[in-house]
Amino acid sequence: MTTDLTQVSAARLAKLYAKGKVSPVDTMKAVLARAERLARPINAFCRVDAEPSLAAARRSEKRWKKGEPLSPLDGVPVSIKELVRVKGWPASMGSKLTDKTPVDADAPAVARLREAGAIVFAQSTSSEYGHKGVTDTPLHGITRNPWNPERTPGGSSGGAGAAVAAGLGPIAIGTDGGGSVRIPASFTGLVGLKATLGRVPAWPPSMTGDLSNTGPMCRTALDCALMMNVIGQPDARDPYALPADDTDYAARLTKKLKKLKVGFVLRFGDHPVDIEVAALVTRAARRFEELGCKVETVEAPFPFADASRAFVVHWLSALQRLLQLFPEKRHDEFDPNLLAGAKAGLRYTLQDVVNAQVARRELSIAWNLFFAKYDLLLSPTVAVQPFEAGKNLPDGPDGKGNVMWSPYTPQFNLTRHPAASVPCGLSRQGLPIGLQIASGHYRDELVLRAAAAYAAAHPLDFNALPEIK
Repeated sequence: MTTDLTQVSAARLAKLYAKGKVSPVDTMKAVLARAERLARPINAFCRVDAEPSLAAARRSEKRWKKGEPLSPLDGVPVSIKELVRVKGWPASMGSKLTDKTPVDADAPAVARLREAGAIVFAQSTSSEYGHKGVTDTPLHGITRNPWNPERTPGGSSGGAGAAVAAGLGPIAIGTDGGGSVRIPASFTGLVGLKATLGRVPAWPPSMTGDLSNTGPMCRTALDCALMMNVIGQPDARDPYALPADDTDYAARLTKKLKKLKVGFVLRFGDHPVDIEVAALVTRAARRFEELGCKVETVEAPFPFADASRAFVVHWLSALQRLLQLFPEKRHDEFDPNLLAGAKAGLRYTLQDVVNAQVARRELSIAWNLFFAKYDLLLSPTVAVQPFEAGKNLPDGPDGKGNVMWSPYTPQFNLTRHPAASVPCGLSRQGLPIGLQIASGHYRDELVLRAAAAYAAAHPLDFNALPEIK
């Protein structure tokens, strides 16, 4: 078998395992070897458990030989973002300040993946406490984009995005509190889903509360669907967990999109958009007409400035708690950007927080009414192309930092609506551009189905990814 197993999807691996053409041990060895080679140039992982992973692969191999796999993900390597707990690994949160004692229980998504036979083999990097949309920390350094290591993979699930794009396991778990699955999915050419809040249970609760979601990051929508079949199960430890759902996400992907009404929004407000991002996303939106949809160019239903302020108040007022959790004498060990944000959160008044909560409710209603009229929303995922690694912000048109580079994703953390990023092409610099697809509450299956239909008609060629040295 000459297939490069590091470039094979989870769904394809299952078929190869079932036919006996490939073993989970072969796959695990290939992924571990590649992870070792790319450890320095990409820096996507802060931990790799080689021997336990190979032992798990051997157990999976026996199950496949007996014709008794636990699921289609049995024997598939999966990496877990360091903000998500894995039994036996430290919950570092990307921080120098956290206790590095190994934790004693898996987060719900990790537990479900193990039960399905997936091989939890690596911990991927995040920004510290997932506080920003790029991935670098004082603890682990800079994570880089496989499409161009001089560029960021985005964040905060940048390690997960970089790993899957680079062939370090076909599937990954990320978290998304303001776009942290969708931003790196856009920057690395992946499909990433932030489901309706509670569809994928999370524990322990995030510092940012009900803004945060756990979600799949993969090269294909089918792999995301296979993951959702596993991780989208109730767990009593999540106070927002939804009731059991018998949706077979993978089986539903083949259902057509005909006669759907689609709204396309290029800008959510008065913010700049990269000209190539605008062109590629606009072209992608029009191609939904070829899929049988009716596409209308529309306006966002809520004032952008009000939505942005509501998100910032929610976010920074949550981060300020870090200043109470850790002694002041160690605060200089935080990422300076995190420390500045936490201190900014202290300045909000009770009235500021209440006003933000009111705006959040109004925003949610506005989008509910939008999705009562339209089946899907299409927009850019991010307003810019992947920018220089190690920087918190891209340069704006005026040469200063562009603070409005990611205006599209946070709104759906506030409103709880499902949203995904799917690649819609490469820029002239050979960098991926993402299309965001959102829909009404609990229509996660439709979001994934739309992503699958578009990607099937217009796939991203990972053969275009340069060889990493």
